[in-house]
Amino acid sequence: MTILTGSNIKKSYGGRVLFSGVTFKIGNRDCVGLVGANGAGKTTLFRIITGGETCDEGGVVKAAGLTVGHLAQHVCADSDRSALDETLEVFRPLIETEKKLAELQKRLHDDHSAETIELHARLTEEFQRDGGLTYLARAKSALKGLGFSEAEILLPISALSGGQKSKIGLCRLLLSSPRLMLLDEPTNHLDIDASEWLEDYIRGYSGAALIISHDRYFLDRVTNRTFEMEHGRLFAADGNYSRYKELKEERLYSESRQYDNTMREIKRIEGIIKQQRQWNRERNIKTAESKQKQVDKLAAGLQKPEREPDEIKYRFEINLTGGNDVLSVKNLSKAFPGRVLYKNVEMDIKRGQKLFLIGANGCGKTTFLKQLLSVYENNEESDSNIIRFGSGVAVGYFDQTGSTLDEKKTVLHEVWGAYPDMLETAVRNALAVFLFRGDGVYQPVSELSGGERARVAIVKLMLSRCNLLLLDEPTNHLDIYSREALEKALKEYPGSLLAVSHDRYFINKLADRICRLTPEGIEYCDGDYDRYLEIRNISKGFP
Repeated sequence: MTILTGSNIKKSYGGRVLFSGVTFKIGNRDCVGLVGANGAGKTTLFRIITGGETCDEGGVVKAAGLTVGHLAQHVCADSDRSALDETLEVFRPLIETEKKLAELQKRLHDDHSAETIELHARLTEEFQRDGGLTYLARAKSALKGLGFSEAEILLPISALSGGQKSKIGLCRLLLSSPRLMLLDEPTNHLDIDASEWLEDYIRGYSGAALIISHDRYFLDRVTNRTFEMEHGRLFAADGNYSRYKELKEERLYSESRQYDNTMREIKRIEGIIKQQRQWNRERNIKTAESKQKQVDKLAAGLQKPEREPDEIKYRFEINLTGGNDVLSVKNLSKAFPGRVLYKNVEMDIKRGQKLFLIGANGCGKTTFLKQLLSVYENNEESDSNIIRFGSGVAVGYFDQTGSTLDEKKTVLHEVWGAYPDMLETAVRNALAVFLFRGDGVYQPVSELSGGERARVAIVKLMLSRCNLLLLDEPTNHLDIYSREALEKALKEYPGSLLAVSHDRYFINKLADRICRLTPEGIEYCDGDYDRYLEIRNISKGFP
């Protein structure tokens, strides 16, 4: 059963057409991934579906009685209300019914009228039917699934981080159970465990979902259809993201062959036309006119294949190979007043190894990288040589917060300032690879989007030619195309890599070893994330 239909939707801003001819259908149990480059119009399409934006042409038709839920409906403002109480607001009708039942229960001590008994029975039936016996447990389960501890669910909203507030909004959306959920980057702010919980929740969901995400592993796990916004159009196919990629390659290949074959046929016929006109006889002129009609018909139906989005192609190279022993960490710990973040951390990195550090949010992954970086930058001799870098090791660091960038500089001068010996042309060429071209290099860093800031930081890292990269969530803010370009570059990188990431698709492409940081140290698993998951499930007794 189709619950939502988009027909020939067009949206423009000023003189720029963002997209046109967008047509789609979503079924009752569909889980659809909506992908595309940043700025392609994905969020705008969401707003058109919810009524937050109007379209220039076409429109959206919803099935009768369709309830559509989206995160903007559930954003929570600062208050003294606890995280749990804020989440429970989605069950306000049940809470009110529960209060009425409590009042009726008291009344029944003195009032045994048939009317009161009947009202109590009817409300009890409604309360149980609508989930009144389980709503509190469901709310707690959702909060814990998305990473809240027992203590955190009792904290006031005003004491929570922005990421935690977003999680509460997500909880409320999930628990409201609309027939169609619109989720915009739902795995942002989630660690791997929370993402896995969300995957299981969505896979068991009885309604439909339309999900904007750059998290390819998540999309592969939950979606059965894929929409892509590209070149101002929407392309749809059955299957998850990986299947869509295969189908897209087949489609582009088929379109390219058809275009080339048609162009060859047009040129062949045009040769005949030219020859017939040279003879300049009445019969030849008629033949030429007939053939020209063939050309016109072929040309009218000819559509030049769209290019793939501008591709970022670059290489991470190193100045010095260095020795086999890159980094050694022995019995490292970190504590704050009243709390031990981690202890007994042991790590050895050899030349060319690619290690990924995973763990729950707040377990200390970024702190661990900064501990390593501090020793390197200050040339410290840590106590008992706890942290030792090998001979000839040069470290490059990617900071997920972008705090290493100077807000006052332009893109060009931010990179050029780090490498003043380079010619301006060489700096501009490097920036062009990352899609900063023309006047774009004069954009102030302060005005850049999260993805643009990440690309500037990657340019600086690439030019450093370091042989050990410490990367803290390098794919945050990057769209799918930029993530895939980064994967290709790091796959060919001849140096060593230690990266913090929640991007399981990214990890799978690159990891030699998975390192899970816990309060008691690091648990290791050789291989990629899927291998880690296999070992973890076996250890938990799962098949």
